[in-house]
Amino acid sequence: MMRIITGSARGTHLYTLPGEATRPTSERAKEALFSVLQQKPLRARVLDLFAGSGQLGLEALSRGAMQAIFVDASAEAIGILHRNAEKTHLAERATIRRSDAISFLKGYSGAPFDLVFLDPPYAAGLVPPCLALLHDRKLLAAGAIVAVETATYDDVFGQDAALQSLYFVEKQSRYGVAHITLLTSKEELL
Repeated sequence: MMRIITGSARGTHLYTLPGEATRPTSERAKEALFSVLQQKPLRARVLDLFAGSGQLGLEALSRGAMQAIFVDASAEAIGILHRNAEKTHLAERATIRRSDAISFLKGYSGAPFDLVFLDPPYAAGLVPPCLALLHDRKLLAAGAIVAVETATYDDVFGQDAALQSLYFVEKQSRYGVAHITLLTSKEELL
């Protein structure tokens, strides 16, 4: 069972989606990810794409993020997200949108994000187009971190060398079948 690890909602068990349609980030991987992020969630604007139950964005809110936008295309996931936001008492800082990630990124016109969780279905090939849109639409604040979960490290940029030139790979770690890559934009250096 998934739970919030620390912060204002510490220990709260989260509702999950039934079946194998989603693949939640393991607690071990989540704990390691937030250990590396350290203070990044404080006052951050967070985007949780392919949010599922919302565990990553809710963990960031619990640790002090200012606001999180959760995006998922599944009506069932959206229902679970609403329940989890209420259960953790974080709903007032959570914005939940039912949309596919590409459409959301193409249409979003708000403030840029400090922290992005990008965890699409492994075989969908959606990481490179999402990374391109985050960059091209200037959706990343200065110093932003993009945390990407993939089946292999090769899935992060695919075969797109131009895309790889836009991001620094800050850290890569493996947790069971999950490969987590932390990226920062090279944009602010230009």
